[in-house]
Amino acid sequence: MNLSIILPTYNERDAINTLITEIYELLEVQPFTFEIIVVDDNSRDGTYHAVAEKWKGNPRIRPLLREKEKGLATAILHGIRQSAGEKIIVMDTDFNHPPKLIPLLVNITDYFEIASCSRYVIGGGMETSRFRFIGSKIFNKFVHYTLKMQTTDNLSGYYCFKREVLDGIPAEKIFFGYGDYFIRFLYVMQRMKHPIIEIPVIYKDRLGGLSKTNLKSELFRYFRSVVKIKLGLWKLQ
Repeated sequence: MNLSIILPTYNERDAINTLITEIYELLEVQPFTFEIIVVDDNSRDGTYHAVAEKWKGNPRIRPLLREKEKGLATAILHGIRQSAGEKIIVMDTDFNHPPKLIPLLVNITDYFEIASCSRYVIGGGMETSRFRFIGSKIFNKFVHYTLKMQTTDNLSGYYCFKREVLDGIPAEKIFFGYGDYFIRFLYVMQRMKHPIIEIPVIYKDRLGGLSKTNLKSELFRYFRSVVKIKLGLWKLQ
């Protein structure tokens, strides 16, 4: 298996099958094998059942239901551990992350171990709230200077990496919480000297589902995570 795409979901019934269809049609003409793994945290709107019914009998689409555990980061890790791809892509399921970038991410990771999308490199941006764009950019500057990060967008969460970069790493110490896991992931990868390249992305308006992010509370969570890393209160080993 060349590629595994991890789609964590919670109350995304309105848009998830549209997204899967777009990804599927994009990838079935590519010269590599793929699987799409949907990890659902027992959504009240029946997201898991909608996917399971729509794609029943298609081995490339693998819906996974988590009935007890919840959380974005642990859902992603669960998907990674259940996947078979040599390369792994993680993306949002509300169309914030444009699927058209998937082939580029796959091709770039032939040369770099990690390819991450950024709203803050030339060509990137957001078509959504300008307030959220500015707030996120300011926070990313804080992360950049506090942790001496080379990456410009440490909250993107749209990325591709070679499975081998997680070899020997206690991944459960990275993949917990919400979007703050991605700060830890990039921090560890840079400290381990894994080559990372950023490519521009423009965030679109979300389609369907429920927003899982409260900007103020999440920025506080992210701030706390950065401070813990800086003060040595969080360590990988």
